[in-house]
Amino acid sequence: MSAPAVRKFLRLVLAAMVLHLILVQPNHPGAMMSGALLRFPLELPVILLGLAAIGPGRVSLWLRIVLVALLTLVAVLKTADLVMFLSLSRGFNPVADLPLVDALVRLLAGAVGSLLAALAVMAALVAVVAIAALCWWATGVWSQLELRPGLARLSAAAALLAGIVMVAEVGHAMRAWRLPASPPGMAFTARIAVERARTAVYTIAELRDFRAAAANDPYDGAQGLFDAIDRDVLVIFIESYGRTSLDTPLYAPTHAQTLRAGAARLAALGLATRSGIVTAPTRGGQSWLSHATLANGLWITDQSRYGAALVSGRRTLYHLAGQAGFHTAAVMPQITMDWPESAHMGFTTILASNDLGYRGLPFNWVTMPDQFTLAALDRLLRTGDGESHLFAQVALSTSHAPWVPVPELIDWEDVGDGSVFNDMATAGDTPEVVWRDRDRVRDQYRLAIDYSLRTVIDYAARHAAQPPLMIVLGDHQAAGFVAQDERFDVPVHVIGPAHLVDRVADWGWQPGLVPAADTPVISMGELRNMVLDAFSDAAARPPES
Repeated sequence: MSAPAVRKFLRLVLAAMVLHLILVQPNHPGAMMSGALLRFPLELPVILLGLAAIGPGRVSLWLRIVLVALLTLVAVLKTADLVMFLSLSRGFNPVADLPLVDALVRLLAGAVGSLLAALAVMAALVAVVAIAALCWWATGVWSQLELRPGLARLSAAAALLAGIVMVAEVGHAMRAWRLPASPPGMAFTARIAVERARTAVYTIAELRDFRAAAANDPYDGAQGLFDAIDRDVLVIFIESYGRTSLDTPLYAPTHAQTLRAGAARLAALGLATRSGIVTAPTRGGQSWLSHATLANGLWITDQSRYGAALVSGRRTLYHLAGQAGFHTAAVMPQITMDWPESAHMGFTTILASNDLGYRGLPFNWVTMPDQFTLAALDRLLRTGDGESHLFAQVALSTSHAPWVPVPELIDWEDVGDGSVFNDMATAGDTPEVVWRDRDRVRDQYRLAIDYSLRTVIDYAARHAAQPPLMIVLGDHQAAGFVAQDERFDVPVHVIGPAHLVDRVADWGWQPGLVPAADTPVISMGELRNMVLDAFSDAAARPPES
């Protein structure tokens, strides 16, 4: 074989390898293994043999343009899938998750600075352009083959046969049809594109139904809401606090013991407690979806529904509390940038990170310890000199990743401006060290949740003489490898004076802070209306349908 022929052959092999790598790119963490490279993408012979059969020319040029666009899109979708599975334990939704790109950029800017965030965005764009360029080169190499007519027809027939099998597998993805058996060891990249297209169509249809539900609120215009409550109400979300704390061996011995001891302590101080389980709309992140689900009484599982709820005009739990005469507020220590959507949420006062007066060092991504957040709540909002009671959403953040370091509970009188926590904020190994060992990450998570639980219990005990009504719940389970629990369930606790806590007795929740294993699980989307019913006089409730 002559040297030019060898070079041509090597170019064909290299071009095929480039397309092979793009087509077998994993879209799930479970597929990130060496064996993934050995899978054979059935789209590869369709592309290579098809280009070879057509040969150089205008048709080939347009086919390459379409192929490069599709291959680049699939590579981006697979990368988005991988990121979503790692962070939120689910695939990427092209309609619902696009707004998260902006949120990710803002998160990066807050974590590493605007310059590095801009460089990261530029690097991502360069990577996309590089993938497109590689695809263009690889398809160009195969399109330049000039086969004899007979060989070209054979190549076209082989491409057609491979295409029929590929279409059959795509049909399986659409649940329309499939071959009797799938070829072993095959990878079907086209299926991912079709599945994402189906997800987009389904999401758009779902949004129409969601908007109709958002506009139909049985409590709109109701009078007498919350007239059973004679004190402050605090809805406290504990970051990443999930059902895993109750029944997973890694966490239950610590967290369940803290909850049992806390319930006994609060009972000795005259406080009542009841606890249940609710299913959150998200897992691993996106806490705001749970906040919005509870506030709106709607099942808000993604960013599209979140946006639809914001612009629907629906009155949230906090709108209704304000209508009932409460001073509504949001205490959000992790909000470090503009929060324009808060204008639609029903809060009169919003205390973001910079409003809480913290002068200590951050705990990596966590802006301040939970104890400081609750102390600031008292200092800024629960002063006792107002004419109306407070109805506040409080989002605690110590149990947010990376869970390093974990603060210690101190005397509340020593909290001050938070500088007392500086030594704690710089103690121990860095996240870069801890996150090399998954067992250490899980142990840090265990300690962080335990700190948050002890802090909330200690706060309730501190105010036992004049207790607020507290609804304490997790926003979502932690990421899958940490939680070791695939469920979306989170605990919820009602803490306060007995005459108010007893009003939720018909919910089927048990006294104490540890729900029974057979506690009926309800949707977090039902909780708003349950709260309205339990703490309002009968005349304020919507009529039975």
